[in-house]
Amino acid sequence: MGLARGGSVTETPSVEPTLAALAVLLHRARSERTLLDGTREATGLSLDEAYAVQDRLTALRLGEGRRPVGWKLGYTSAVMREQMGVDAPNHGALLDDMLRDGTTPDGAEAAGHLHPRVEPEIGIVLAHDLAGTDLGVADVAAAVAEVRACLEVVDSIWLDYRFTAAQNTADGSSASGVVVGPVLDVDPAECHAIPVELVGDDGAVLATATSAAAGGHPLLGVAWLAGELAARGRGLRAGELVITGGLTAAVPLRAGHALSARFGAGTAVAVRRPAGETDAGCAPPP
Repeated sequence: MGLARGGSVTETPSVEPTLAALAVLLHRARSERTLLDGTREATGLSLDEAYAVQDRLTALRLGEGRRPVGWKLGYTSAVMREQMGVDAPNHGALLDDMLRDGTTPDGAEAAGHLHPRVEPEIGIVLAHDLAGTDLGVADVAAAVAEVRACLEVVDSIWLDYRFTAAQNTADGSSASGVVVGPVLDVDPAECHAIPVELVGDDGAVLATATSAAAGGHPLLGVAWLAGELAARGRGLRAGELVITGGLTAAVPLRAGHALSARFGAGTAVAVRRPAGETDAGCAPPP
């Protein structure tokens, strides 16, 4: 497999069926609630091939009647890169059935996941289309409709969250759920200075950060995403939600428990997992 100008993937006939088969494998594994062993599957996958698999995986999901609503960024913070052993950001698609309303006092329920973890994030809702390379904070800020407090429920298809950057990218950067919380009363250009606490259901503070943990400024991640999509002939669209990367290390969401995050002085968003749920097991060897 080679690369064409602009970072797009040039496929040969022998490669395309392999990528398509991997997308089907990932899709089936999630549907059947089985985890894949990253030491056995897709071990030689390149990052460019991974995005090609991700596109096919998204197409399979859209073929089931799901609808694209935005994008997630992964590994924009140093703490997440260190936790997962990934050295660069990536992105994945958000679909309509991934979103949960987190604006109510009780927060949202996250049910049916494989082995979910939670991380607080800054969500950006776009008022205008956004495309191109070399965008800056001011360019992105001018296109922002809302800044939202969010919790991402990441849920990797890979056993024990052990994966390469390419394996994680093929799986949509573990995109599975987003609890969309209240609008934050902040100028988008200043959304990098928000203190954040991740809190357990016993009230214990599990982790702290500021929103600058997302690559120095959440809007820089949106600018990076716009550039990545532009290289593939795409762009961001008005109304889309972009969650800009975990601000703290991801914390497991245990059955019968809840996690919440506080953004600034008073904004909170919470997610709970139903009691009695069990984590998925590993798929048997082929």
